[in-house]
Amino acid sequence: MGRLFLISLEGKIYSCKHCQAHLAVSDDIVSKAFHCKHGRAYLFNKAVNVTVGIKEERLMITGMHTVSDIFCVGCGSIVGWKYDAAHEKAQKYKEGKIVLES
Repeated sequence: MGRLFLISLEGKIYSCKHCQAHLAVSDDIVSKAFHCKHGRAYLFNKAVNVTVGIKEERLMITGMHTVSDIFCVGCGSIVGWKYDAAHEKAQKYKEGKIVLES
């Protein structure tokens, strides 16, 4: 696989709960009003040290979305999902953004 180089962030950091790899900074939070299977989640403009899985259609509380699971590059754990497309006009602001589970 080769040598793994992780990006280090500065400031208030959100990190993987399994391996502590840096994932995002608080300045990139769009909303803290999200929920996931395990509780609270946050919507971010961007994240680092993640890989994106395959796109799939999911029916969520706010309607149908095309999303991709995102995985920590440090340990391979699922850390959230990326909104690829929103099917409802009111949800278009989520497109391209990342949800990280807490």
